[in-house]
Amino acid sequence: MNEDIRGLSSMATRPILAGLCEHIRRAHGIGVRFEAAGGVETARRVREGAGADLLVLADGAVAELAGAGHLLSDTVRPLWVSSVVAAVPEGAPVPALGSEPDLRAALLSARRVAYSTGPSGTSLVGLITRLGLAGPLGDRLVQAPPGVPAGSLLASGHADLAFQQHSELMDLPGVVVIGPLPGDAAISSVFSAGVLASSTRPRRAREVLGLLGSDAASALARSRGMRPA
Repeated sequence: MNEDIRGLSSMATRPILAGLCEHIRRAHGIGVRFEAAGGVETARRVREGAGADLLVLADGAVAELAGAGHLLSDTVRPLWVSSVVAAVPEGAPVPALGSEPDLRAALLSARRVAYSTGPSGTSLVGLITRLGLAGPLGDRLVQAPPGVPAGSLLASGHADLAFQQHSELMDLPGVVVIGPLPGDAAISSVFSAGVLASSTRPRRAREVLGLLGSDAASALARSRGMRPA
């Protein structure tokens, strides 16, 4: 049996990729496995020459790595779009999020606000600054460690409001997803993929990359809170 195609990804796409690897193995007879970690850690591994065939990361990180020659540039393609959602601990009051004033009120009433590393966390901090709340929130902002869902800080009692990609919050025990951010405050991230320049099986890796953009992949992405790019 041929050795599995190996991929690297961030945590946000881990649930989708796990289901797709099983589908590709059953439907196409190709072994595929992805290792997920925080996006910053995954990008570092690629820069340091990690032995793998495929990469799925936030679009900006993929573009940067492709520009540095770590990916075959003609294979880079967008796959899925993910919205950042808000969540609260199970049993807690659910704040309204229908408008930007609702969002401001929810942020100001929270004792501690959890957010993630990576592009969604960076965008949230930018949004808070735009709303003029960086000062009032101050040390109430809590960043989850790399690779740790921000929602886990809700379940552990270390935060009472959290923001992260929907796919990373939707199945966490003890967490209730409120929904996406309203209007112009909405935050979304594009996740892209490409074949690593270090791949020893680029032809087979290209085949698997095509399958990640298939109708089956799109259906699974929707079930995990993302949509096709």
